[in-house]
Amino acid sequence: MGVFDRVARPVIMAASRSDGMRRAAERLPVTRQVVHRFVPGETVADALDSVAQLRNSGRLVSIDYLGEDVTDIDTANATVDAYLDLLDALDGRAEPSAAVRPLEVSLKLSALGQALPRDGEKIALENAHTICERAQRAGVWVTIDAEDHTTTDSTLSIVRDLRTEFRWLGTVLQAYLRRTEADCKEFAASGARIRLCKGAYDEPVSVAYRDRGEVTASYLRCLRVLMGGDGYPMVASHDPEVIDAVPAMVHEFGRGLDDFEYQMLYGIRDAEQRRLAAEGNHVRVYVPFGTQWYGYFVRRLAERPANLTFFLRALAERRH
Repeated sequence: MGVFDRVARPVIMAASRSDGMRRAAERLPVTRQVVHRFVPGETVADALDSVAQLRNSGRLVSIDYLGEDVTDIDTANATVDAYLDLLDALDGRAEPSAAVRPLEVSLKLSALGQALPRDGEKIALENAHTICERAQRAGVWVTIDAEDHTTTDSTLSIVRDLRTEFRWLGTVLQAYLRRTEADCKEFAASGARIRLCKGAYDEPVSVAYRDRGEVTASYLRCLRVLMGGDGYPMVASHDPEVIDAVPAMVHEFGRGLDDFEYQMLYGIRDAEQRRLAAEGNHVRVYVPFGTQWYGYFVRRLAERPANLTFFLRALAERRH
């Protein structure tokens, strides 16, 4: 494990949970300017501008309205309203007859009330159902995001319930969790769309691989399960080792270009996104927007030394 993983990453992840650090960052104009590398804006209009640019370059899009860990019903309801407004704006831009839908929204169940003290799981399920109904009418896919490991059982239970009605619903599985290979086997057998990512939360060694090499090895094992299954794998990674391994797996399991996709985050490895799309692959870009950008942004800094270097360099340049 390198210096970044041993020293920098735990410090950055601690900052992601600090309300004081969040308030300080949100007050600094220079920070907010640099954040736009990863978060294109705070409004639906900002998100739609990014969608148009990405679609013009031949890429697909997944849009996330930022927010998580909601602790009151009013905020959960406001999140639902924000997604319904977004879907209203996307209606007419989608291609509902396409085998692979170009537009998708991503939901965090904790933003829909999952953590509420009374009936949180039931409330989150109902709210997600409301969004899925509207998305279906708009011709837009929905994927349920993963959060820290304490929410995994609840999240996958909600996903199973929703998929009885919305078979196109996707979910995220995180390769650094030790349980994920078994989860991949279950969902691949059921024909689900699965976004496989490495994982971005600070998890204990009892439930997660901590070494970077072990995480990559787990990712490749899980990806083989998905590629060999009946579902639709979504390869959510910026890691060259992972991306380089995909063509051989695609060939081995006889998948065509409509049978899987690559996914990357807005603002990260743009040239690689364009290269993969130019080769005819489906490449979906995860576009977050909204005012609650702090936790998402800090997790991006913790993922890759290059992201942190970019942030520090940009911060220094804007101070001079």
